[in-house]
Amino acid sequence: MFNRNDLIGLVRETALEFGDFTLASGKKASYYLDCRRLTLDSAGANQVAEGILELLGDDLPDAVGGMAIGADPITAAVITIAGQRGKHLKGFIVRKESKAHGKGRDVEGPVVAGDSAIIVEDVVTTGGSSLKAIERVEAFGMKVQGVIAIIDRLEGGAKTFTDRGYKFDSLLTIKDSGIDPPSE
Repeated sequence: MFNRNDLIGLVRETALEFGDFTLASGKKASYYLDCRRLTLDSAGANQVAEGILELLGDDLPDAVGGMAIGADPITAAVITIAGQRGKHLKGFIVRKESKAHGKGRDVEGPVVAGDSAIIVEDVVTTGGSSLKAIERVEAFGMKVQGVIAIIDRLEGGAKTFTDRGYKFDSLLTIKDSGIDPPSE
């Protein structure tokens, strides 16, 4: 079962670091959320998967996935817990760079054009990484319904998605870690 307080504790204990960092968005930050340390741990993976499945409810999409490598353990955890509950849910991986050999696909997994999808993400700042995933998934022919993140840094990402017509939700915001986001 999803326990929000347990997830907050795990984030603080395993994923939150302080220092000088440059984020994927190019922004500078005094803290970093290394959610791979959370999602590659059994307790963290279970909490994240349970939380995402709770947000999805009974109306599951055909598939969940996102940009490699941050979304990979999230995807694996979510489809595993769904399968343990007897629910069918496929996963997919979006390549950061196009593959020049084999099938040359940007989207890998047992998905097909027409499938509905939710993009999963570890941390959302401006939403740029998820937008790249959305672009590739839609070019593949899937229908993206929205984005679910573990943590929203509250730096504009949510608005980026909703302005483009995508639903956005997160398990936590940076405020849950005791950090006040910068004002926009």
